[in-house]
Amino acid sequence: MEKTKYNYNFEETSQIEGFDIELNEESARRIDRLVDNYEKSIVNHLDEEYIRKTSLSDRIADKMASFGGSWTFIIIFALFLAIWIIWNTLSFTVFHFDPSPFILLNLCLSFIAAFQAPIIMMSQNRQASRDKNESIIDFAINYKSEQEIDDIQNHLHRLQQEVKEIKALLLAIKEEERK
Repeated sequence: MEKTKYNYNFEETSQIEGFDIELNEESARRIDRLVDNYEKSIVNHLDEEYIRKTSLSDRIADKMASFGGSWTFIIIFALFLAIWIIWNTLSFTVFHFDPSPFILLNLCLSFIAAFQAPIIMMSQNRQASRDKNESIIDFAINYKSEQEIDDIQNHLHRLQQEVKEIKALLLAIKEEERK
């Protein structure tokens, strides 16, 4: 997980925009730590749920698919193919176990492709399921946040109305005092 760092310019602004809340460097760092800890706890929870819901064979397939789709695999496999071809074509090598149409190499490549493709597809299906679960969680969080924002707005409107009523009462009292 990537740690987010916010660059606050404390010389230009020292208040949170829209609020009269002072924001110094220590407060900004504290907010960053709180957000990072919250994000880490969510990711840890999702990882624990993933481990709990998947079997060992599924996790092994995921690791194999991860390795099969990496630069490490591409480089190792390219080196393996180069060594295989060089070993079987150069005249100074003693034993040529797969001469030049490389039939055994083709068989090995077909075997790898036949097993690697379904493993990658199984892993992609599980990842799609995990992404769907995460999107449902995101939706629930966003929905809850929207409800809380609506509640805050309702409270704000109620407070504004009460301030208007208090202001009207104060004006009425002030008018009566003048009489």
